[in-house]
Amino acid sequence: MDRRCPDCGVTMEEITIRAGGHSLTGDTGKTREGVLGTLGMTENVDIKPVACPECGLTRLYLPTDPE
Repeated sequence: MDRRCPDCGVTMEEITIRAGGHSLTGDTGKTREGVLGTLGMTENVDIKPVACPECGLTRLYLPTDPE
């Protein structure tokens, strides 16, 4: 999805952010399928960080259609 900077109006670029050597993930709150779901585990998806190449504004997006 093409994200635009609300300040500059230019297309934001996908970047990588690591925390302690790991990628950032978000909990969707949706129950996982299978055995893990029956144990109450929820889905985790990779967060998509983007940054404006002009002003440096950085935003984190949870995918709307997890793969």
